[in-house]
Amino acid sequence: MSASSLLGTRRVFNHHVHVAYYWLALLDALLFTGACYLATWIYFLPEPSQLQSHIDTLLPRAVLFAVITVLALTSMGLYEPRLREGPNGILLRVGGALLMVALAMAAIFYFLPSLHLWRGVFVYSMVLAFTSCLLTRVVFSNTLELEKLKRKVLVVGSGQRAANIAARMRRKSDRRGFLVAGYVRLPGETTQVDSGNVFTPNESLAEYADTHDIQQIVVALDDPASLPAEALVQCRTRGIEVLNILDFFEQEASKVLVQEASPEWFIFAEGFNGSKAYSRGKRVLDLATSFVLLTISWPLMLLTIIAIKLEDGLHAPTIFRQQRVGLNGRLFEVLKFRSMTIDAEGDGKARWAQTNDTRITRVGHWIRKLRIDELPQVINVLAGDMSLVGPRPERPEFVRQLSAEIPFFDKRHCVKPGITGWAQLNYPYGASKRDSLHKLEYDLYYVKNHSLFLDFLILLQTAEVVLFGKGSR
Repeated sequence: MSASSLLGTRRVFNHHVHVAYYWLALLDALLFTGACYLATWIYFLPEPSQLQSHIDTLLPRAVLFAVITVLALTSMGLYEPRLREGPNGILLRVGGALLMVALAMAAIFYFLPSLHLWRGVFVYSMVLAFTSCLLTRVVFSNTLELEKLKRKVLVVGSGQRAANIAARMRRKSDRRGFLVAGYVRLPGETTQVDSGNVFTPNESLAEYADTHDIQQIVVALDDPASLPAEALVQCRTRGIEVLNILDFFEQEASKVLVQEASPEWFIFAEGFNGSKAYSRGKRVLDLATSFVLLTISWPLMLLTIIAIKLEDGLHAPTIFRQQRVGLNGRLFEVLKFRSMTIDAEGDGKARWAQTNDTRITRVGHWIRKLRIDELPQVINVLAGDMSLVGPRPERPEFVRQLSAEIPFFDKRHCVKPGITGWAQLNYPYGASKRDSLHKLEYDLYYVKNHSLFLDFLILLQTAEVVLFGKGSR
């Protein structure tokens, strides 16, 4: 496998994944399995006669430990390419993941005693896993930043479309697998790229690409009529990948550039389909997970009801009902724990929640921060109005406004709304037209590429949203 393919992306069940992070997950799994064996050897050093009998039955337990640990690290965002955390943040997330592992393994040991690890072996395994996880991340992050391992990308165009790459992919975390070699200015084009190498090559595009080891060309032209078709055909026949800016952003940033999309792109682009088998599988996942969530969370929901009553009085309502727009534009009533004052919209005017919103109660502040206010929506999922995963449902007033101002906003209603979603993982709370536009870019990526695999990843990584307060307001 070449360095460029190692740091590139691949489609797995429609979702674009960064290959390097899946190799990291596989390496971690092997190291965590090995940690169990090393921990067993250390634990039985004083009694070597018992070592072999435990080693002979260790494999399924070690594999279970490795799988649970990798899933916990995933839920903490530690295989997320766009994670921007320093050493302290990584340390906190690894520690949080291993705490989740301890709780999960304790539950498994209780229900499946045959998979039990001796307490000493388990403690040693956790320490070794923690150490190996930190070491691999130091090596991995340093390796990932080596420019010679990244594929070279040449952007054809230097106008407004090309400026999206320079402006919206400027961070290192946005360019994990590629390096922009330059922006090709075409004759008569007005340059809007304010950073990077903007130039007009003296030789043909194919010759320049060969000379400078260009592996991918991104077409980002404001005027489609100026497309250098013959030059791009030559590049493709020489084995250089050519794609448009929409596909490039979908591949690298897992979003759809709404303002650059056209109706033709929506018609002919791969995706935007859901089979009956997927719909049935998603419904089964929704029902099963909702029952589990209700079973686990009912004490927390009861405490929330008590807290709201104590703050606002015994006769104060605890559940807030509000009309939202669901699948295919159908209206339904969403259920939430009330986090605002009773007369929050006494004038009847719809408003987005703002930072430090004075309408939010003291209890409401905390249940919003921890996402507890969303728990009653499990009832909406059981009723079939919502799914666990999907675009967040918006109020009809906002939908009418945003549909008139943002292109393709109504396309987010092609799937059921969800309690959590791809936009919630990748973008903070939206309380403006601009925020809604950027969230729509992630929502449309989900609509285009939804699958049970992506649903599972989103559910897993929602733990990060809850624990680190991403997107709460």
